[in-house]
Amino acid sequence: MSSANHGPLSVNRRQLIGLGALGAAALALPARRAFAADQTKIAGVFGTPIEEPWVNQIHVALLKAKSDLGVEYIWSENVKASDFGRVLREHAQKGANLVMGDAFTDEEASRRAAKAYPQVAFVMGSGIGPADPNFGVFDNWIHEPAYLSGMIAGKLTKSNTIGAVAAMPIPEVNRLVNAYRAGAKEVNKDVKCKFSFIDSFFDPPKAKEAALAQIEAGVDAVYAERFGVIEAAHDKGIIAFSNMSDQSALAPETVVTGPVWDMWPTVNHVVKLVRADIEIAQDFGGYSYMGKGGSYLAPYHAWESKLSPEIKDMVAKRTQEIKDGAFRVDVDEAVPVSD
Repeated sequence: MSSANHGPLSVNRRQLIGLGALGAAALALPARRAFAADQTKIAGVFGTPIEEPWVNQIHVALLKAKSDLGVEYIWSENVKASDFGRVLREHAQKGANLVMGDAFTDEEASRRAAKAYPQVAFVMGSGIGPADPNFGVFDNWIHEPAYLSGMIAGKLTKSNTIGAVAAMPIPEVNRLVNAYRAGAKEVNKDVKCKFSFIDSFFDPPKAKEAALAQIEAGVDAVYAERFGVIEAAHDKGIIAFSNMSDQSALAPETVVTGPVWDMWPTVNHVVKLVRADIEIAQDFGGYSYMGKGGSYLAPYHAWESKLSPEIKDMVAKRTQEIKDGAFRVDVDEAVPVSD
């Protein structure tokens, strides 16, 4: 998602709804009729397996839309880039009103499919902005809870060397690991951070190998931006911070907490727009911020009794400041360099 626009857009079409056909004509948009609850069909198209946390959080929110909003929901997972455009088109042809997924798999194919089906709403995870008339975008703006995780890591490290193992050095990933380091450095001026990238969104064995190498180099608190890292941390007896979802169950004594991405505020809002036939070519990234309920720090679980009152009070105070707008976590999308 473009760093130039982090929040949901204000769209003139909303102000023209009351004008009916005249307002629509003035906007010169392809006609899309509103859908009743029992007519809303959503297709999820994902480039990785459902178990991959980034995709899973979208999937979980769409399942909630099925149970709470009465939509019909089907999905295709682990779709190769070479097949991505074809699968998107097939779902549009089969009557989906809304297609959601990860355009990161094939950005060009996703946008071509949307252009070919202007009456279908496409809302995709993307590193590029929206496109009229029917291509909306979102992304996991969870740098705020990543910062909070870093604050905890900075307090708990004994070696003053923390680490992060992540997918690849792209803006969407960089801003998370940079925020993690920034949080740690706020509370511990002596802390150093190591970074490793596995050049894949889903390769647990490679992520584990990278984490083991960091641990061998002295890291004793690691940000598991990808699956596989927590296993390494557990095996070597260091602490870890999960990513995207609450992963404490993987290793309760290892995982302190971590950023959680809650896609429900985004999905709930998007479904309402589709049902009302309101312009969908928007940037929905703002719905992933803590202030909108789109991200938060996972519960401490087993660490509730292990963390000192000082640390918990520190995190609670900063959390409230972030939600209130009194403290802003910088969006740093530069490629990180190990200290």
